Amino acid sequence: MGQRSGKIAVVFRLPVLWVRFTAWCRGFHDRESPTVTETTKEPFNTEKLQACEAALRELPAEHEGARQYLAKHIPRLARTLALVPPPQATGRVLELGCYMQITPLLQRVCGYREVRGGYFGRPGRIDQKTMHFPDGDFHCEVDHFDAERDVYPYPDGHFDLVVAGEIFEHLIYDPMFLLLESRRVLAEGGYLLVTTPNVGGLASLFKMLEGKHGPQIYPHYKIPDHEPEIGHMREYTAWEVGEAVKAAGFEVEKLFTTVIGEYEGEWRSVLVALLEEHGYSTEDRGEQTWCLARKRGELAVERHPRVIFGP
Repeated sequence: MGQRSGKIAVVFRLPVLWVRFTAWCRGFHDRESPTVTETTKEPFNTEKLQACEAALRELPAEHEGARQYLAKHIPRLARTLALVPPPQATGRVLELGCYMQITPLLQRVCGYREVRGGYFGRPGRIDQKTMHFPDGDFHCEVDHFDAERDVYPYPDGHFDLVVAGEIFEHLIYDPMFLLLESRRVLAEGGYLLVTTPNVGGLASLFKMLEGKHGPQIYPHYKIPDHEPEIGHMREYTAWEVGEAVKAAGFEVEKLFTTVIGEYEGEWRSVLVALLEEHGYSTEDRGEQTWCLARKRGELAVERHPRVIFGP
């Protein structure tokens, strides 16, 4: 009797949930962003996060476009900095996809004595970058190379940390090359920090249910101009990111997702209820994936894991 009444309850409850959800769908594209009604618990140190946000707001910007981009992305960039582990044996950090946003703060806030940048371009070119602060200038070198084809221009075990922030989703050829070269240039016990959109999040699920848009968080092409740009070639689930990182010989210490602010709203609880009703996991359903992993020399490496290259 209990089981039968439970099934009846589900039958009557699902239409109610679906009405609420579809009502929200109809108004989705008429809003600038959903109303923020839910509280998301995030595994960040609050004081460190606030300090990182304050430091980012004080960063000098080269032009107004850079200032606007920084202002929009401060929540993500601050969380990236808040996840950075303290320096270890070498005191060196490599930031792949270096745009000089978190770059100076890896030294000024996180305490690394030497910061190096990597940027897509012809191997051998090195840019000298300087950022001016009231208490002194920040200097770093940015090396040009293809992060998924070219051997990185650094010796083995050179860095304590490699940061790959919002770069994994842009790779077009061999994501494992990036992971394996990062492993090579890291000291034993060094860290890899990967941030990337989560295609398994609730926003992607909503897009698929609505049936109008692809599931990627950012599916758009850049309007063509004099400087071509590679868009999001593939977005990954958090599970896929973790499996790829483990295949490269890393021990995953932290793997989780968070909600991107513009996707907050009551609709999330409706989708969560639908997932729960049908027995699907509600874990890692935020739109942003965070992965912090540590190089372990004794771990096996799988060069072409199925999670990336298929069977």
